[in-house]
Amino acid sequence: MTKFSALVVIATQNRHKVREIRKILGRPSFAVRGLDDFGLAYKVRETGKTLAANALLKARAAAGRTGRLCLADDTGLEVDALHGAPGVYSARFAGPACSYEDNNRKLLRVLDGEKRRTARFRCVVAVVLPDGRERLFEGVCAGRILRERRGSQGFGFDPLFQPAGHKKSFAEMSLRQKNRISHRSRAFLKARKFLQGLYRRSPSLFAVSSEK
Repeated sequence: MTKFSALVVIATQNRHKVREIRKILGRPSFAVRGLDDFGLAYKVRETGKTLAANALLKARAAAGRTGRLCLADDTGLEVDALHGAPGVYSARFAGPACSYEDNNRKLLRVLDGEKRRTARFRCVVAVVLPDGRERLFEGVCAGRILRERRGSQGFGFDPLFQPAGHKKSFAEMSLRQKNRISHRSRAFLKARKFLQGLYRRSPSLFAVSSEK
């Protein structure tokens, strides 16, 4: 049986991120597609000084290339002992061409011997509509930086981040567990509520995807 869902595009080629967002936004509400589903491979220079600015840069670029309703997020890890760093520079904390492992290794090094390890993940989601309207949504998850990597799930700083009130790192949690509390989930759930209302009022803004 074929089902029809409103289509939203996530402005990323990161399959881990698309999978995570699909679980948050997906059925029965929306069919979620990444840039790979459109054969698009390009790099947006994240020159913004804030998470919101970078999220908008990515969402606008994707909307321009696909002509469809697009979402993008930018996420930063804010460590109190580092005065909020790496923040907007989290993805390239260890350098322009760094890996997740490089970033984790640097974070452990700069916090070596530091007792104050409180931190938070902050996520900003930008929604860009085909008619040019834009909206922003934010989610925050507080926690602490561990002294060693734990777990093999997730990506980015997940092995080093233990959310407040929990004994596991993000990387030790299942995707379902993580999505109950994560910064990204909180931001995208706000975006989903907005999109659901928008679809009821203006379904023509959404392309329709068929799924079996």
